[in-house]
Amino acid sequence: MEAPVFEEFDPVSDCDCPGCVHWRRVIPSSSLPGPVGHPAARRALLLAAAAGTVLAVGQPVPAVAAAHGPARPGDPRGDRPGDPRDDDPDTPQGDQAPLHGPDGGPAGPAQPGAGGELPATTRAAIIDRAKKWVASRVPYSKTEYWPDGYRQDCSGFVSMAWNLPGNEWTGSLSTFGVRISRDQLQPGDMLLFHNSADPQKGSHVVLFGGWSDYTHTYYLAYEQTRPHARGQSAPYAYWSNSDRYVPYRYKGLAEETSGAGVSASGAGSSRYPGRSSFGPGADNPQVTRLARLLVERGADRFYSTGPGPSWSDADRRATQAFQRAQGWRGTDADGLPGPQTWSHLVGRKGRDIPAAGRSVPGTPVVGGAGTKGFSAPSVPGYPGRGLLRPGADNEFVTRLGEQLVKKGFGTYYTSGPGPRWGEADRRGVEAFQRAQGWRGGAADGCPGPETWRRLFS
Repeated sequence: MEAPVFEEFDPVSDCDCPGCVHWRRVIPSSSLPGPVGHPAARRALLLAAAAGTVLAVGQPVPAVAAAHGPARPGDPRGDRPGDPRDDDPDTPQGDQAPLHGPDGGPAGPAQPGAGGELPATTRAAIIDRAKKWVASRVPYSKTEYWPDGYRQDCSGFVSMAWNLPGNEWTGSLSTFGVRISRDQLQPGDMLLFHNSADPQKGSHVVLFGGWSDYTHTYYLAYEQTRPHARGQSAPYAYWSNSDRYVPYRYKGLAEETSGAGVSASGAGSSRYPGRSSFGPGADNPQVTRLARLLVERGADRFYSTGPGPSWSDADRRATQAFQRAQGWRGTDADGLPGPQTWSHLVGRKGRDIPAAGRSVPGTPVVGGAGTKGFSAPSVPGYPGRGLLRPGADNEFVTRLGEQLVKKGFGTYYTSGPGPRWGEADRRGVEAFQRAQGWRGGAADGCPGPETWRRLFS
């Protein structure tokens, strides 16, 4: 039987990070037998147990991964935490309030939403603060305050991320931002739904962390919801009341000179950052910008997760595919972006990467006498997440199911496979993903571009 997958820490009882301080207060050290380790890790295991993620005979399930892996409607593991099953998310919120000091009392008066100079911040700083709450698994509460002074509900979370001088609520947050369109959304912006008729019914706010698929139908949502702060892919604009969420941008947003705030559309300097910015070991905003530009030109199938700052083989393969699409060969198509590749991407010049299964126009395919080139991929084009999720009913679902059966992951089907997405499809995909060694959100049963590529290759 495969051992549960989780990160192991040496026992630490005196860690003073806010997350550990909180969990030491609410969870005695003896809650779990043996030296489980870091208090945050113990909390993760307790949540996994509470959610019913028990290792069944013949079905090894990673303990922590199960706690993070999103469930789907009808999933025996239970509903996705915070994913509304009815019309309204269960996220009651508190009223406007000042920041709270270390003694639990107010640290000072809250500033009015419409007046005064707002604290300047950057997109990178906003996402950084949000990630700290997610890492500390700050529990949801409309009455309690985290050590940084912010209330532990959805509006307190955005107040914290935007570094506001007080705790706001969904009825006042809009005064700190300017309304923008969906096409203008960038990491650090917020999506706000304030139900003015009944503020405690359905009102919610989330931070936009960037698009998670090239069709811009899913995005990374950072939010404070039950049971604790999280970041995960969500459909635009949200799971419920989707048409009532309004995007806003913080008024005090400062320009970022490091390039960390460069958008996927290629905004920012067109100057080539240098070959040292790319390749194995590179970790910088220009790698993220490169990947986003490549995705815009048809490279989405190379990425199993969203573009990030750390160079990966997906970046190399995507870059090489773009270079070959221009008809370049040899060292001109080595997968490392030089000045010419960068100029084509930033300036939107040249050919896009052809869809999987199609060759570059004007490029001969291997097999003909005396021809040179590369063969067309045998993997069918990835249709997008929108056609492979609950509620989907199309030929791609059937094709996916048939391939799962062919690969030996069709044991969950009692009939079919058929065109309507079902629990058997999700469980089959999840089993295939786990067979690749993936865990957590990478094995959620929803086929992304890399799952599709490996399944059909």
